[in-house]
Amino acid sequence: MSTTEAAVAPGPYYDPFDFEIDADPYPVWRRLREEEPLYRNERYDFYALSRFDDVAAAFKDWRTYSSAKGTVLEIMRSGLRVPPGMIIFEDPPVHDYHRGLVSRVFTPKKMNALEAKLREFCARSLDPHVGTGRFDFIADLGAQVPMRAIGMLLGIPEQDQDTLRDRVDDSIKLDDGTMPDFTYRRDGNKNSAELLREYMDWRTDHPADDLMTELLHAEFEDETGTLRRLTRKEVLNFVALLNGAGHETTTRLIGWTGMLLAEHPDQRRDLVDDRSLIGQAIEEILRYESPSPVQGRWVTADIELHGQTVPAGSVMLLINGSANRDDRKFVNGDTFDIHRAIDFHLAFGYGIHFCLGAALARIEGRIVLDEVLKRWPEWDVDWDNAVQARTSTVRGWESLPVLTG
Repeated sequence: MSTTEAAVAPGPYYDPFDFEIDADPYPVWRRLREEEPLYRNERYDFYALSRFDDVAAAFKDWRTYSSAKGTVLEIMRSGLRVPPGMIIFEDPPVHDYHRGLVSRVFTPKKMNALEAKLREFCARSLDPHVGTGRFDFIADLGAQVPMRAIGMLLGIPEQDQDTLRDRVDDSIKLDDGTMPDFTYRRDGNKNSAELLREYMDWRTDHPADDLMTELLHAEFEDETGTLRRLTRKEVLNFVALLNGAGHETTTRLIGWTGMLLAEHPDQRRDLVDDRSLIGQAIEEILRYESPSPVQGRWVTADIELHGQTVPAGSVMLLINGSANRDDRKFVNGDTFDIHRAIDFHLAFGYGIHFCLGAALARIEGRIVLDEVLKRWPEWDVDWDNAVQARTSTVRGWESLPVLTG
């Protein structure tokens, strides 16, 4: 390339809604890291950070990088007020009070207590497919196990969990490769809320050992110093948020597990031979194909980054999926290696908004992989029938059928 050609060569273009980019964003993200570590998108009016250290620092600095206007680009651009109880869309001090309530249930003890039930359910899901020559990592596992887990925690009857999951799935699908108009009642959310409200009414009179009961009856001191209970609207928003977030990312993790280990049969064989590697394999899958790869923040003050000023009031996208491939943090970051030593990654975020369900997602990922390997040491993806999901919030597979021989 001549000097003149280099001078006019276009810079990288990143668009979180573009289906072609979403199919494989990593070449674009690598260019961002190397050429424009502070990226500016004029079309949708946002900045973006893509390097590990930059993204990690922004996650920690919640005062400058606020979540209070939402963390999804179309929500932030909608101008709609975030409903109370959406803890991922809150800053301290309100965030801290609300997170403290939910964290009473998301304890290691309670997460571990689910393991036997989840393993049993996983076995019941997989056993009918033994000998059939195929199964689907999403339809038979990814869409099932996470919803059962969050349903058990929330107290949602098993027979209704599929309905709620499907309505959440429908609400986040992108119709085309452009930013959608956002409303909190988009694509069936109202019906989901009505179902959840019915469960809340039942739980009010029939308390149980679940998160819904905990939220309905817990007392706490709010940011004004007032001792009170959550309003019913706050509880509903809590439950709706956890119902959606509790299964979408883990569904994607399970799908990537099936795809990556099909593409790396040598590493899959290592797992068959040594099950103690399963935990670190799940961490590498989370790093390599982060299920929730982009997080939005509202910039509250002018900041200097990479020689440029980002003005207050800007939207900043933190591309943790890119950060987790950064060679500055992970040697040969674009290489999948279940033997990689990982001190920490950003798949679950970092700082005060670190995912409350991270421990549960890891347990589910380990159980699913272990149960699959027990039955099928080998599989290949049926690419003719695999379908990638298109959303602006999570990235992964809508359908991932595999052939088991």
